[in-house]
Amino acid sequence: MSNSSVTSQRVLLLNGSTWEPLSVITVQRAMNLLLSGKAIVIEDSGKFLRTVRDKFMVPSVIALRAYINVPRRRATWSRKGVLIRDEYTCIYCGVVPGSLQGGKVLAKNDFTIDHVMPRSRGGKDTWSNTACACAKCNHRKGDRTPHEAGMRMQWEPKIPRTSYLVIALGSGPSVWKRYIEMS
Repeated sequence: MSNSSVTSQRVLLLNGSTWEPLSVITVQRAMNLLLSGKAIVIEDSGKFLRTVRDKFMVPSVIALRAYINVPRRRATWSRKGVLIRDEYTCIYCGVVPGSLQGGKVLAKNDFTIDHVMPRSRGGKDTWSNTACACAKCNHRKGDRTPHEAGMRMQWEPKIPRTSYLVIALGSGPSVWKRYIEMS
């Protein structure tokens, strides 16, 4: 693997002592933090960055040695963020990608966003009013609340604790899931 493909990867940066996710950074920034002694490797990627004289393990997750105080970041709602937060699982029937429904194997693009309180009735695009739903359940619910449609939600939609990383989690390595709490 070439250095250019390795350096295009991303690294999850955790806060010191709490291991709270802070950011998704470049490999170059991660290497600078590690080489300056400001961070430690928590998980490696199994890949290497080579120089003329040395070979460095490329991290997947690093943590700062010292805790830094950062203000809480507000969640920025997005359709993709809701789907990732809910792990492409229908809030009503629990079906997931790869499941068989109506003679068809579901893919991620078969899932939609459902508004608990329909938009036509004043429902907003917010984390607590939207959830992932399969097309079948979304159609069945229609322009009604779940209670009116006689449908039970399997969980309560909530604002992700680390909302600013939800999109990054969706495109990042699976090892990041351990460090990013989304509920």
